[in-house]
Amino acid sequence: MDTAFGPLSLHMLQHVVVMNLIVPAAVFGLSLRGGPWLWKSWPVATACQLALLWIWHAPPALAFAMSQPLAMIAMHLSLALAALWFWMSIASAPPTGRWRAIFALIVTGKLFCLLGALLVFAPRQLFDMGGHAHHMAADGLADQQLAGLIMLTACPLSYVLIGIVISTRWFLSLEREAARNG
Repeated sequence: MDTAFGPLSLHMLQHVVVMNLIVPAAVFGLSLRGGPWLWKSWPVATACQLALLWIWHAPPALAFAMSQPLAMIAMHLSLALAALWFWMSIASAPPTGRWRAIFALIVTGKLFCLLGALLVFAPRQLFDMGGHAHHMAADGLADQQLAGLIMLTACPLSYVLIGIVISTRWFLSLEREAARNG
């Protein structure tokens, strides 16, 4: 699906880089954590990120965003802000809440992968670009499948990696607590 913004696979790569690499690297690398209020928002942050991801990638919404510059900016900005909220809430998990953070990562990672699988295994092109499409080297279905493959490869890696970081912190805090208690 080629548009004035480029192929869908390039669009998906941009989302993955921002939502799953840049934002979590900034949150965990710069220790961007909020107080307990931010941690308590993890269910809403998780639901918001997932809802925005699925709403923006519904065929009519994505076709609109791929054809309108302001809609594309709104898509990128809303998904980046939702990712920031999600990752900051996850990073703010207290030791007693780390299992909830891992749960949020699992749910979010699975639903990101489901969207990727839908793009890869759809028997036809899901997004009709109408008059906005122009043909480049790759056809629409192959580009859609590549976009899904990008999601299926990159998203689980970031969610699993952050899950390992959180689990390690959790287990180390349990170990320190056990050592203090004798």
